[in-house]
Amino acid sequence: MARKPVLHYFNGRGRMESIRWLMAAAGEEFDEKFIETAEDLDKLRNDGSLMYQQVPMVEIDGMKLVQTRAILNYVANKHNLYGKDIKERALIDMYTEGVADLYELVLLLPLCPPEQKDAKVDFIKEKIRTRYFPAFEKVLKSHGQDYLVGNKLSKADILLVELLYNVEELDPSAIASFPLLKALKTRISSLPTVKKFLQPGSQRKPPMDDKNLEKAKKIFKIP
Repeated sequence: MARKPVLHYFNGRGRMESIRWLMAAAGEEFDEKFIETAEDLDKLRNDGSLMYQQVPMVEIDGMKLVQTRAILNYVANKHNLYGKDIKERALIDMYTEGVADLYELVLLLPLCPPEQKDAKVDFIKEKIRTRYFPAFEKVLKSHGQDYLVGNKLSKADILLVELLYNVEELDPSAIASFPLLKALKTRISSLPTVKKFLQPGSQRKPPMDDKNLEKAKKIFKIP
């Protein structure tokens, strides 16, 4: 029996969470080896496991893959979640890059100085409302299909729905004016593998709290 992939990261969302989402949605079971201290991270660096000296790192199919998008692309290709031809892959990449741009803003919010946080949240909400959500709503409206590309589930749908959940934690009303995005969220959330991942006790991680943020800062030596 093939060994399960092993995910190396700290016990929090960060840049690994999208990988967890995609693997879970694809039905690929995985184990996790959590980095608990800066010394754990140094050990991975010193034993040559991290090509660029940084995580996420996933041991999968005899490889030690780093770089989030490289890992996502591999998993998507492996599980037929990356379109049927070069044009569909280009669209999937274009949509997932847009997701990544907004995701990055949300991901880095906990590191924002307290006195700047309100302004940053307002900036993110404005981008959600005027740039990103209208763009994805327009894509779904343009073809009237259930999924973003080729009327078939792809990594773009899964990563967008992960983003929708994250954004709703920031602003519960953010999706209210986008009925097609709401429908996509419901559709993806109802898939058996995703439904399982969304249940309590799964490998999905909770929002970053102050305790986990301080721990992550110590691991990654963030001032």
